[in-house]
Amino acid sequence: MTTISNDVLTSLGLKSQTNTAATAKSRDTLSQSQFLKLMTVQLANQDPFKPMENGDFLGQMAQFSTVSGIEQLSTSFAALSQSVNQGQAMQAAALVGKQVLAPGTKAQLDAGQGMKGAIGLTAPADRVTVGVYDANGQLMQTLDLGAQGSGMTDFSWDGLTADGKPAPEGVYEFRATASGGGGSQPVETFLGGQVQSVTADYTNGGLILNVLGLGAVKFGDVARIG
Repeated sequence: MTTISNDVLTSLGLKSQTNTAATAKSRDTLSQSQFLKLMTVQLANQDPFKPMENGDFLGQMAQFSTVSGIEQLSTSFAALSQSVNQGQAMQAAALVGKQVLAPGTKAQLDAGQGMKGAIGLTAPADRVTVGVYDANGQLMQTLDLGAQGSGMTDFSWDGLTADGKPAPEGVYEFRATASGGGGSQPVETFLGGQVQSVTADYTNGGLILNVLGLGAVKFGDVARIG
């Protein structure tokens, strides 16, 4: 078994394994240069009748290099993440006061106002309708968009019910349906609103937009600006 004296360890800037807990902490922060010096001393002081295999030394070197590389990579990713978040914050700050379109089915209607949105089709449809429902699930208005091709299609509701009366203030739900080929299926809806403020989400990362009528919207969920 290879034995290394305390004098040799001290010359390398290391302590004996029998020292205090502070020494253990020092070993946890062993630098690569100290590690290589220690390996050299191990080679010089090994038992010539029971030498260590070369593979053992190579394995130790590879393991040390891997750990060191992972630490450096983690530091680089942390710096990159911070830079990306700062860039997003600057972009999102410029969105305050702008109109955005985000996935959603419910939005707040103010008195005397209308609402705008869009539907997303993955394939053409013979007919697309958007039903507007109040908080009790009662159908208030039906918007007939006719035949539409694939992609985004805008729609608007003037805030009037089917009998032409202004709808009261409150939260309304939009349900879009596309029909064609002898069947019908629900369609994803997007609703629009004005960005009031921007908040950094330090827990999950990213940014949160406070959109008038829609509430909190993730910056990454915004489908269209303006």
